[in-house]
Amino acid sequence: MSSTFTIQPSRRVAGTMRVPGDKSISHRALMLGAIASGTTRIAGFLPGEDCLATLAAIRAMGVGVEQHDATTITVHGKGLHGLRAAATALDMGNSGTAMRLFMGLLAAQGFDSTLVGDESLSRRPMERVAVPLRLMGADVRTTDGKPPVHIAGQRRLQGIRYAMPVASAQLKSALLLAGLYADGETELTEPAISRDHTERMLISFGQPVSCKGLTVSLRGGGQLSGTDIQVPGDLSSAAFFVLAGCLAAEGELVIDNVGLNPTRTGILRILELMGAELQVEPAAGSGAEPVGRLIVRPSQLQGVRIPPELVPLAIDEFPMVFVAAALAHGETIVSGAAELRHKESDRISVMVAGLRALGIEVEELPDGARIQGGTFSGGTIDSRGDHRVAMSFAIGAARATAPVRILDTDNVATSFPGFVSQAAAVGLAIKAAPNG
Repeated sequence: MSSTFTIQPSRRVAGTMRVPGDKSISHRALMLGAIASGTTRIAGFLPGEDCLATLAAIRAMGVGVEQHDATTITVHGKGLHGLRAAATALDMGNSGTAMRLFMGLLAAQGFDSTLVGDESLSRRPMERVAVPLRLMGADVRTTDGKPPVHIAGQRRLQGIRYAMPVASAQLKSALLLAGLYADGETELTEPAISRDHTERMLISFGQPVSCKGLTVSLRGGGQLSGTDIQVPGDLSSAAFFVLAGCLAAEGELVIDNVGLNPTRTGILRILELMGAELQVEPAAGSGAEPVGRLIVRPSQLQGVRIPPELVPLAIDEFPMVFVAAALAHGETIVSGAAELRHKESDRISVMVAGLRALGIEVEELPDGARIQGGTFSGGTIDSRGDHRVAMSFAIGAARATAPVRILDTDNVATSFPGFVSQAAAVGLAIKAAPNG
């Protein structure tokens, strides 16, 4: 049995809210805390299913974890070489981030490991990470390029100089984690900027990292020291409500304590290009990760050609960009986003199908779409189990002319527990029910 969202049209979005902690930062805080020496205290942790899979994995490898409440965790680190073999395969659930980062972390351990995932994750490609890990000396075997992933232990890694084929924070982070264990220097150069949470957090744990333009490097052989991590609100989650505020006919929405890392704010820049009435107020002295407040007002969105340089800075938010484009005036062109075909679903084809189901004229492109703005009719959307697809259509459905049903929404809990209640609290007419 899977759950279904039903959304009625609504006009007003208003109030003050906070969104759950950043998923990317929560994953990394657990992993680095596990291999640090000493204690790491994490506040603002995201208790979504993806991050809980990472927590279960480090526990299975002998790391002591105290969960004081849903969002406050203490990790008793084992040091770089203190992990032990898990009794069974490590289940990453639906989390591509967890699986790819653990591939790097486990590549130099003294024991064998197997990483598995759910049906959706088991269809996602893993060779992009496996190939450079093998160049470093790791023994990583995928299953026809996909999970399960088998990692042999007791391999000595060597630092490499690697030109990454795509801008990918997951790939970069996996190789940096492996580089902690490698002899010599690991130097990675990206074709464009991607999220830099791993680099910032490694520095917080005491590991020197050099960042020069599109190149990042570190030397193996050091050690990490436990620290305190304050996880800000997830900008990817906040972005849904930024769009809700823009699409509303009336009201003002304030979102507090949002992470404003400049490698993540591409979605805000895209919405501003489309005409979003959006105010960003950075907070002073917020530590390694910039934090602030977003104030959103009803806006007249306009179609645009999405600048290619913003695509990797907003890749996770593109289902929401498709919805914004569908409800804007004029045409929007998305290109250079072929990576969307390798997410929790083929997000290009799933979004195109959903937009057409709601009456929008859209042309599917190999690396994006050409979307003619219009009005959502009522209808039924199959989210294909993709949490971001489900939430994006839920936000846009508030502007439909009739009710919208969104199927297969269970995985929303992977990244945004409490989404329905928070959406209802600021004015969306949304209900979740089992779909037996």
